Amino acid sequence: IQSVGAAAASSSTDGTNKWLVEITEMEDVGDGYYAEYPSRKRRKVALRKLEEVAPLPASFVRSEDAYKIPLERGTNAPRSSHASYDLTGYEGPMAVPVNEEVLAADGETYGKIKFDLIRNAAIAGAAGTIVADLLRGFEDAAIYFAGALAGVLYLFFLGIKTDTVGSAEAKLGSNVSNLRFVFPALVLVGVALKNTMSGDANPVLSPGIFSTVSSEQFAAAMIGFLTYRVPLFVSQLAPVVSESATDMIPGSAGMAVRMAQDAKNRGVDVAALDAAMNADDDGLTTVLLVSGPEGTGKTTLVNRLVAEDSRFVKPTLLDRMVDGATFERLEQREEFLEMDPSGRYGLSKEGVLETAAKAAESAETEEGVAPAKKVVVVDANVDLAKKLVNLSGARLVGVWIGLDDLEKFEARLKGKIASGAVPIPEDETEESVLRAKVRQVVKDIEFGVVSGVFEFTILNEDVEESVKQLKDAASYCFPSVST
Repeated sequence: IQSVGAAAASSSTDGTNKWLVEITEMEDVGDGYYAEYPSRKRRKVALRKLEEVAPLPASFVRSEDAYKIPLERGTNAPRSSHASYDLTGYEGPMAVPVNEEVLAADGETYGKIKFDLIRNAAIAGAAGTIVADLLRGFEDAAIYFAGALAGVLYLFFLGIKTDTVGSAEAKLGSNVSNLRFVFPALVLVGVALKNTMSGDANPVLSPGIFSTVSSEQFAAAMIGFLTYRVPLFVSQLAPVVSESATDMIPGSAGMAVRMAQDAKNRGVDVAALDAAMNADDDGLTTVLLVSGPEGTGKTTLVNRLVAEDSRFVKPTLLDRMVDGATFERLEQREEFLEMDPSGRYGLSKEGVLETAAKAAESAETEEGVAPAKKVVVVDANVDLAKKLVNLSGARLVGVWIGLDDLEKFEARLKGKIASGAVPIPEDETEESVLRAKVRQVVKDIEFGVVSGVFEFTILNEDVEESVKQLKDAASYCFPSVST
């Protein structure tokens, strides 16, 4: 259902005084997926009585760009969640509550953006006028200034239209805003009148397309008018240039800058993170959380980190065969963070928080020296990562492992299915399993983006480069070394 008619019920077009709904038909693309018709096809809309319409549960699947709808067995017809809508006491569409504080804040932001656009256009016009005076003389500079002023007025009147969008004055605002198209013409008319009154001093010597305005004057006026676009272009280009400059910095310095920029974009205060890592007396245990969707190769990266840096250890798993009583107690209380598919090994809170300290003590006993700080690194799927977020006593340093294209996820998952690493249930096909895996990848990515847990992101295209990036990120688990 796209929308519900906001008119009174008595205005129903079929004369039955029943509420009508406008329904947009969707294309059946197979396997229970329904998508909007492409733009090349005509949009199909129909009116139906609300009492004859039933709600359908649906979820949007980004990988399919379609809605997944449950089907009736046997008939494959869409299965509704209820026989009809409950219309008892229904009085029509209700307005969505508006958060006045958010609205006021957005209004202030909009006002600032609009002011900055007009101010920057005026500054650019003034600067251009000075340059035109130096290069072309006073007359062309004056025409350029008039064009630049027309550009500023164009922006101002365009703002009137945007100010009134969605309000009762929208039509009036649109009509007043259309005056902005008159200003560049007025500049040319003014120049033409000035030339006509100049007599013998008229710069136009021959009839033609510029019979009242010379080509130089026309160019000066139009360039001045279009000057308002310069600050718009610069503001859009600045972030791209900044990102490109960062990518050009070589070596570890460039890596540090990119990682800091990534953390900043996610709203992470890197200085605060470093300070937190220096706080050894806060009673928290540092845990390096490495997570990401299936097929990204995060396990390979974690194994390389542990093998090449002795400061990192994996969490201790509880073995059912070694300590069956404790295992069953934790299992019955549902205190395991994760269990392996065989059901023999389980990861507990203690296995995460106490492993690093025990490893450090063991190193002291064997070598007879003061124990160096060790950090446990957890190779976690998204479900485990969600549990670790709420783990009391842990200070997480999050690293997200991903790929830069959904098709690469799909290719890797196809490889795992073909190799037998992913079992195919008897009642499913390779295609259905692949679709389910891709849908899960999309959900995992959404968690990685919105959770705010991960300070660092690694796109695992090259293993050696990714290992280096993981080591750089993992260095935040340790206090900075004073020099």
